[in-house]
Amino acid sequence: MSTTTSIASLKLWSILSESKRIINAHSRHFLALSVIFLLPLSFSLIVSPTIFHLLSTPSNSPTIHILLRQATSLLSLQLRTEEDIRFTPKTTTSLDLPLPLPLLLLPLFFLFFLSLCSLATITHSVFHGFFGRPVKLLSTVTSLLSSFLPLLTTTILSHLILFTISLPIPLLRLSFSFSEIIRTVSAILVLALSLLIFYIRISWTLSSVIAIVENTYGIQPLRRSAHLMNGMKYTGASCFFFFASLEGIMLWSGFLLARVVSDSGSWRDWAFMVQIVLTSAVMTVLMLYNAAANTVLYMYCKALHGELAEEIVEEFAWQYVSLPFDDGKVPHVVSVVHA
Repeated sequence: MSTTTSIASLKLWSILSESKRIINAHSRHFLALSVIFLLPLSFSLIVSPTIFHLLSTPSNSPTIHILLRQATSLLSLQLRTEEDIRFTPKTTTSLDLPLPLPLLLLPLFFLFFLSLCSLATITHSVFHGFFGRPVKLLSTVTSLLSSFLPLLTTTILSHLILFTISLPIPLLRLSFSFSEIIRTVSAILVLALSLLIFYIRISWTLSSVIAIVENTYGIQPLRRSAHLMNGMKYTGASCFFFFASLEGIMLWSGFLLARVVSDSGSWRDWAFMVQIVLTSAVMTVLMLYNAAANTVLYMYCKALHGELAEEIVEEFAWQYVSLPFDDGKVPHVVSVVHA
């Protein structure tokens, strides 16, 4: 057996090309996953600014406010006990939301659940598609039983750590109103903390993939991701900026569209509906490729550290193997010949 490794030419385009190859090879499978998990998530992210603006401007949406007040009043009556039912009509025109906070936060938890499910199923599918294994919708969805909890714990832990590190930043920004020396020192500390957070974020790019594929949780995926990303942080940063910028543009277009709609009162027009659908579709594609690219990056990092050759041998022990890294455009990362 002989193993060769070449990572020097791997860049963002290589990852995107390989992600496209895997997605195109199982187009119906990934379309189903996108419709089930990603499309509701992207649609909610795009349309939520419009709903917020419509609810915050009663003069432009009286019908919405009337229906919402009636719905919330009926729900509040059902939630109260019979002894506390003392409903009196209100004469004020302000929006009253008597629902408890957990019910108001329920949509946010549901969207968070969808995001984790989409990440877990897409990562599982891309990982198996990378080796040319068949991917089926039922087996992919059932894989959530084993991958959801590790992904959940790893995601919560990573966000808590990053949030804790970022806590001094608002306090330091408050000190910008003091003397020039204090402002300078505070600005340097804010910049240093921001760079540290970004560095940690890039180092943990593969943590979610590791939690799903390797079925680990907690601090272990974070440490392993930092290890695998050694030598690939530039590629990971370019991948992060690429998808973050495009998804940010989509979200910003949703905010701009919400302002135009709330000012003109054209939220019922067909043109507005078409724009929402198209923007949501583009956002869905970006989320799909983002998850796929992180999984492909994970495989590249394993090849860089010499961990992929053994898996290739076990998978194709009887034949020559050449990983399908965009034939003719990108050098093969790992080639294995088994005698």
